[in-house]
Amino acid sequence: MSETLETMEPNPVWVKDAYSDTVDVLTRHSQDLVFKIWGGDWCKDCRAQLPDFGAALDAAGVPDANVHHYPVEKEDDGSKTGPQVEEYGIEYIPTVVVERGGEEIARFVEEEPVPISVHLAQKIDAALE
Repeated sequence: MSETLETMEPNPVWVKDAYSDTVDVLTRHSQDLVFKIWGGDWCKDCRAQLPDFGAALDAAGVPDANVHHYPVEKEDDGSKTGPQVEEYGIEYIPTVVVERGGEEIARFVEEEPVPISVHLAQKIDAALE
């Protein structure tokens, strides 16, 4: 993977123990899931949320090869441009798509009442357990 999002650099003060259930789910499926992350280092939502998500993936031992970054730019009209934006219907960032065997099983878009890792772990658990 050539491009990376600086905002995916794991948050050094993220507390793994506070999210043990989430980390357990991500760890259990770390080898067979692919995480596709659209974001922008310029985006305040991305800067606020992605470092903790990066830390969760790190804590779960998700291989770098299974984590794909797609840096996005914002056009004057608010639309997003970047790799695979159209193919995946990316309108808001951060967006994280989780795939298993090329099939989408979970998606996080911009914001939820819980952190990205918690939201996705719940969706992954529901889809695969």
